Amino acid sequence: MAAAPRRRMLVWRGLDGFRAEACEVELDADRLAAHGTQIGAQPLPYRLDYELETAAGWITTRLRVRARGEGWSRELDLRHDGSGRWAIDASQDGEAELDPPGGDPATVAGALDCDLGLCPLTNAMPVLRHGLLGPAPARDFVMAWVAVPALSVHPSEQRYEHVAQRPDGSTVRYVGRHRDFVVELELDGDGLVVHYPELARRAGTG
Repeated sequence: MAAAPRRRMLVWRGLDGFRAEACEVELDADRLAAHGTQIGAQPLPYRLDYELETAAGWITTRLRVRARGEGWSRELDLRHDGSGRWAIDASQDGEAELDPPGGDPATVAGALDCDLGLCPLTNAMPVLRHGLLGPAPARDFVMAWVAVPALSVHPSEQRYEHVAQRPDGSTVRYVGRHRDFVVELELDGDGLVVHYPELARRAGTG
């Protein structure tokens, strides 16, 4: 009999002092589902709620996001057929000094993962799919990256590389090629971020 999915509640505090996030994750043998809330104060005050679903192999199937602030709101529905073809539906109400939500799905064709901006959760999918919690070759990806809180969708070239194993998890190097950004992520045994330098640290972990 297959093991029942495990549920975890995670809270991250932003290291810049401008945001916090809580997320409930359901982990199965080769997939996950999650819903969470992010509160931020930059580039303007906002609340963001999201729901994420993956198929086998931790490949994104759907990301639904709602963001709102004073006098504005917007929604994004990002869907993936599992083979690299995406559909994007977006809407907005009110005025905010942000890029328009949504984008052209052709720009992220071939990507298997979404990457929700400022959210530590979505780093887990490529790491788990390619066994990067243990020794494994470095991997290059194109992600369907969602800007927060604008909810605009863009391609993002990224690399993940296993660096070391720790008693409580692993360290994986993340390279954001679109902005020459390099950090070493501390992940727990489930592949979930404990410490993301410059972004967030899991509450209760130091």
